[in-house]
Amino acid sequence: MNISKNIFALIITFFAFSVVTPGQTEKTGEAAKSNQTYDAELARQFGADDYGMKQYVFVVLKTGKTKIEDAEKRKELQAGHMKNISRLAEEGKLVLAGPFNQGGDLRGIYIFNVKTLEEAAELVKTDPAIKAGLFDVEMTRWYGSAALMNVNETHKKIQKKNF
Repeated sequence: MNISKNIFALIITFFAFSVVTPGQTEKTGEAAKSNQTYDAELARQFGADDYGMKQYVFVVLKTGKTKIEDAEKRKELQAGHMKNISRLAEEGKLVLAGPFNQGGDLRGIYIFNVKTLEEAAELVKTDPAIKAGLFDVEMTRWYGSAALMNVNETHKKIQKKNF
């Protein structure tokens, strides 16, 4: 299950800008080898490698083949979808999730804190909207900042309402 080249390029561009910050300069010599603000405990806690990065699985949710006309059933599946997202985030398996806003076949993303596509496929199967065929998925392994492991904890501090 591979993400199309255009979507993959867009995703990589977006996340590249989230890791590189304005004002960063190229370091040379010893300055490039060490980081004075390095926190070994935090790196261990987040599973970071020496570059502050780790392996994830990136999932794109797309419009599925199943169309459900019953509004109450769609509402029930959406509620189950959101409950599943919350559960996976609480378990530390889902690092990031969210919908795409432009409409069309691309519906949203998941970033799973797992190393293999097989592990991610098992987690995807727990989503009632995916099981019902409302969403299809494409997955790829992704190497990104281990700092994403703190997104859910930070989100709790800024969220006024639950879904």
